Amino acid sequence: MNAVSNSMSRLASWRRWGAGRPWLGSCVAAVLAWAATVFSGQGHGSGDLLTAALTFSAFTVLVSLGQMLVISVGPGNADLSIPSSIALSGAVAMIVMDGNNAMLLPGLLAAVLVGVAVGVFNFGLIRVLNIPPIIATLAGSLIVMSVAISIGRGLKIKPPPLFSDLMALRLLGLPLLALLALLVTVGIAVMLRRSVLGRSIEAVGQNERAAGLAGLRVQVTRFWAYVICAGLAGLTGALISGFAGGNSLDQGQEYLLLTIAVVVIGGTVVSGGAPCVPGIWGAAMFMFLLVAMLNAAGAGPGLRMLLTGLIIIAVIVAASSPAKR
Repeated sequence: MNAVSNSMSRLASWRRWGAGRPWLGSCVAAVLAWAATVFSGQGHGSGDLLTAALTFSAFTVLVSLGQMLVISVGPGNADLSIPSSIALSGAVAMIVMDGNNAMLLPGLLAAVLVGVAVGVFNFGLIRVLNIPPIIATLAGSLIVMSVAISIGRGLKIKPPPLFSDLMALRLLGLPLLALLALLVTVGIAVMLRRSVLGRSIEAVGQNERAAGLAGLRVQVTRFWAYVICAGLAGLTGALISGFAGGNSLDQGQEYLLLTIAVVVIGGTVVSGGAPCVPGIWGAAMFMFLLVAMLNAAGAGPGLRMLLTGLIIIAVIVAASSPAKR
């Protein structure tokens, strides 16, 4: 009986320890996925796999950090215009850069400004026309994609050579893209912990009415969440274009629901008020390694999509209580 009691006590302690670290599940899942992929490949290319995971996960991390802020401002908030923002920003960045190294920074700035404009437009639909966020951002996505098609169809502008070199650059063995995403991650984490905006995002997400009574500017807080999210999507669109050797209208397609999955799997409470920054990295790495593992196992595209969906559901169910779900 004592042994059983001790086991139950240790289990309860582990649960309490894990409850305060919602990022832990996604990080453990990423490590297990990496180990399984390496094992299926008999240990070959483990370093290259990790480098590829860091590189491609960097894009997912950047857009998912923005999605995390939007989801954290309360129930029903999500930005479904991210793929369109990525497509339009990538096209604008390539047009502004026009293959010229001297226009690298202006092109990146233009991409971010395009994203910010999309964020302002989305929030205008939500606030002025009183449209639910999911419907507003989905409708806005169709309009933004129409603009992207009109200016990006048939566009064949390669990124400046310096931009391509930077996208492939490694510092201390780590991809520059991953270091950039890490820098943005630290910036978002500091903003959430140390700034009025960050604390307001958590307060509004936890209880909008109480936040308003406490004197917080609820709608201004939501506005900045959507603008930051769209701005990060704009930056990501430019980076993807530089990495891929040019823009593509479907380069953001995979991020439509991937960002939401990464945010939830990473430990952010979907009802709002509790963003989890570290979990974004674990979930993004897990999602990339999951696809790599399925590819190594020879799974076809249809089976990969099916298994990916089932695993996402299983992780979300395992990582959250029935009340949170």
